[in-house]
Amino acid sequence: MIALISLILAITVSLIIVRIGAVALEMTGLSREVASFQAQSAFSGTGFTTSESEYVVSHPARRKIIRILIFLGSAGITSVIATLVLTFVGKGREEATDYLLVLIASLLVLYVVFTSKTVDRFMRKWIRRFLQRAFPELRVYDYAQLLGITHGYSISQIKVKKNSWLANKSLRELELDKEGILVLGIYRKTREGEVYIGAPRGDTIILPGDVLVCYGPEEALMELSKRVKGKKGDKAHEEAVKRAQLRAMEEEIKARP
Repeated sequence: MIALISLILAITVSLIIVRIGAVALEMTGLSREVASFQAQSAFSGTGFTTSESEYVVSHPARRKIIRILIFLGSAGITSVIATLVLTFVGKGREEATDYLLVLIASLLVLYVVFTSKTVDRFMRKWIRRFLQRAFPELRVYDYAQLLGITHGYSISQIKVKKNSWLANKSLRELELDKEGILVLGIYRKTREGEVYIGAPRGDTIILPGDVLVCYGPEEALMELSKRVKGKKGDKAHEEAVKRAQLRAMEEEIKARP
């Protein structure tokens, strides 16, 4: 019975460690889904070979979290397997069946507990508090909330084609800010390779082949990506400016106390 209790405790502790690791990764800026998957992958030692993992370990704080999860996982899984063997070795058929039923029931209880939204909120709340005090270097960034993703805004990459309305014009000429769109950066291919222009200035010329990283209303970004040069494109710009002005007025009204 002691071995069985130890096995259940080992599984419970493993689940708690994975949850703590997932929250810690989430606090570094990863989405909840990605953080959960990478924490489980690192702890179990399986699946942590995706291209996404390269992005995760490029961050020093995330790399440290992953290293700890891998270390604890290698020890934890070995302990669980060893305890599982000890639980059933040397037991009679009837006793082994009873142990198996207790184990299955315990796993079902753990599944219900750790998949409960109420328990999840409670655990995340206290895990975050603990991590914020113990590891202040883990900075909390909820990008979806910060950028208003849930309020119709989005970040999008727009590839500039030769016939694009954007091509061969400076950002000052384009006046995208009047449409409610900000150009955060530009990916450009050169002879030396791809370069990134962060926070481009107004006199930056947009060239065919550039990939713009833009932030703004989702529908406005979609329309801009399809806009072609010429009078049709100029008219679309004027209409987009009017829509942006109306949107700004509506948002200002909603924001009033």
